[in-house]
Amino acid sequence: MHRLYDSPVTPADYARARRLLLRRDPILAALIKRHGQCGLASAQRADHFSALVRAITGQQLSVKAAATIYGRMVALMPEAQPTPATLATVPDEQLRAAGMSRQKVQYLRDLSDKVLTGALPLDDLDAMSDEEVIAALTQVKGIGRWSAEMFLMFRLHRPDVLPVDDLGIVNAVHRVYRLRKRPTADRIRQIGEAWKPYRSVASWYLWRSLDNEPSR
Repeated sequence: MHRLYDSPVTPADYARARRLLLRRDPILAALIKRHGQCGLASAQRADHFSALVRAITGQQLSVKAAATIYGRMVALMPEAQPTPATLATVPDEQLRAAGMSRQKVQYLRDLSDKVLTGALPLDDLDAMSDEEVIAALTQVKGIGRWSAEMFLMFRLHRPDVLPVDDLGIVNAVHRVYRLRKRPTADRIRQIGEAWKPYRSVASWYLWRSLDNEPSR
């Protein structure tokens, strides 16, 4: 399926995805009926830079702890708005005092530097393919493929992302499809063929089946 990458997915698109998945996969259909409307439709569309700052801040933290640290950190910036320029005005010591680890401070500095130099052209991400977005984002220290896939799903609202290495997806497929062994990435891709071109939506329902929806 070809689509314009700079065209955001609409609520009507998510409704269409639900109808298609209900027809194609009876096992997934049970989850859809249980959990109702897909939550991706209402996911907040933050600006790209602050979304990436949140992603780095939240690594290996609970949602509550990440929100607290992020709030302290942005309060140090002019108008409480993270941008590459405002982040540069905050000394490392203050970021550390807000709760950021030394490693995450380095990640944030690398993110800012790559945006300011144009190595990471945030304004161009909407027009890139999914794999191009992943390649661009994973240049940044601390942003791996999983973080890039979450960005695609929750920020760019791309409909056909399948994070096969996500532990929640692995566990959900294992349980929901009653597999004897934990599924490999290839096995998940095989099952997910029926979900194209809405594998992001299928993934959201799999997360919900575990009450383990990832943080925004």
